[in-house]
Amino acid sequence: MHLNEFEKRELLRLARESIRCGIKRLEHASSEPAGGTFDEPAGAFVTLRLRGELRGCIGYIEPRLPLLKTVEEVAAKAALEDPRFYPLTLHEFEDIDIEVSVLSPLQRVESIEDIEVGRHGVVLDGGITRGLLLPQVAEEFHWDRETFLRHTAVKAGLPPEAWNHPAVQLYTFTVEKFSESDLAVKPH
Repeated sequence: MHLNEFEKRELLRLARESIRCGIKRLEHASSEPAGGTFDEPAGAFVTLRLRGELRGCIGYIEPRLPLLKTVEEVAAKAALEDPRFYPLTLHEFEDIDIEVSVLSPLQRVESIEDIEVGRHGVVLDGGITRGLLLPQVAEEFHWDRETFLRHTAVKAGLPPEAWNHPAVQLYTFTVEKFSESDLAVKPH
């Protein structure tokens, strides 16, 4: 999926509006079908940063909903439901930077050599539990392939070396990533 600058800006605007409504406990008027790319089912994650530090990140791996609805839903969840953080406050709201990552379809990994660190995100499926790390995470922490896989296993709630177990399935994906700071979008 390729998004043009208008579509990226609109998704960021809708993500911010969804977060604002969630914080204020207002009814969010969900967007109507907009046509084109917005109506295509897509997996997506919304990452929130406050003064450069992670402040929330939630998403949908599978393309369950149209892209527009996915971004609206996961934006509010990243702000209010990420179990690693307390809910975002109105005081913090103006200072967050919103990043959207739109996922490609998952591809089964035949060999870990096929995983390109910094290009691919990884889903580790342990049957009962799954873990996902976006490609930018490995890049941010300067991880090599095996370190990336160990952290993905831990994210799935499994031992670090679980990625190497024959019953574990690995999948890769790529993302189209953009943020308010990338596009010089000012909060409303």
